[in-house]
Amino acid sequence: MTSELEWPSEWLRGALGVCVLRILLEGPSYGYALTQALAEAGLGTVKGGTLYPLLSRLEQAGHVEVEWRPGDGGPGRKFFALTRTGREHAHRQAAEWAAFTTTTRALIDDALTQEGN
Repeated sequence: MTSELEWPSEWLRGALGVCVLRILLEGPSYGYALTQALAEAGLGTVKGGTLYPLLSRLEQAGHVEVEWRPGDGGPGRKFFALTRTGREHAHRQAAEWAAFTTTTRALIDDALTQEGN
């Protein structure tokens, strides 16, 4: 579901962590594959300067572990995988984000019904 919209950067910064955790629930991945998955989900282009500091923070928090893997005929890649506590954190964050979006959606939907008033 690729989006044609350019989302405001402050929205992306707020949602990026929970979205990356969600993708990593599917298994280890590397930076470029994560940016592709985010784009395919409709979030647009996430630059490395945004993604890698987030992954570093997740690693420092003990939610992600990093492994260098040799490339097939190319350079090696840094793979990111959730730790046990990272998986727990990902599930908790998803639940909290769902509650947050329910709350904000209720407020925003009311504004949509007032259109033209």
